[in-house]
Amino acid sequence: MYIRDSAAGIGTMTFFEPESKRYGALGHVISDMDTKKPIEINNGTIVRSTVTAIQKGNNGTPGEKQAKFSIKENKIGSITKNSPFGIFGKLDKSIENGQYDKPMPIALSHEVKEGPAKILTVIDGEKVEEFDVEIVSSVPQKSPATKGMVIQITDPRLLEATGGIVQGMSGSPIIQNGKVIGAVTHVFVNDPTSGYGVHIEWMLQDAGVDIYKKEKQKAS
Repeated sequence: MYIRDSAAGIGTMTFFEPESKRYGALGHVISDMDTKKPIEINNGTIVRSTVTAIQKGNNGTPGEKQAKFSIKENKIGSITKNSPFGIFGKLDKSIENGQYDKPMPIALSHEVKEGPAKILTVIDGEKVEEFDVEIVSSVPQKSPATKGMVIQITDPRLLEATGGIVQGMSGSPIIQNGKVIGAVTHVFVNDPTSGYGVHIEWMLQDAGVDIYKKEKQKAS
């Protein structure tokens, strides 16, 4: 699933909470290309799209996914919020990705470990696929912050297809030990195999999903 915006290109939906139909995508703010200020979103639209080609990234030049879409035909929901942690809103109905269609647990920032992980992303058509990455470092943040992890793409097939992290991969979910831990957000321009990730804890909080409810119930 992708968001398309003239200032941001395409990006990936990170999560969907089926009870509330709330979703989060991108993992970073959409900014105006000229002023660099966050764009105020009114009546935004999230749409389904199809990846048609990939321009590989190399040192000094970020790559990008190219996609086709139709706002009229492929609209799946609304965008109501644009924040440092991504874009948020509600979907018109439930969706499936063919890989992880059952609800998954999450890991809070202090539970994320350095080591192997996976990302889910699309490199052809609408097929969601799983690829190997490495969590190089993770900061156990006590309050919301955007750059919580450094990740490196290690999957040979993804490196061959994209050169690493490319524009349009922002929002791709990061999974470790069967838990969603965050989303890909930025590429290092001088090393496209690596980049930043944001912890899922802060994206869910910004979406208005109460992830601490169970802990509160246990404590009471």
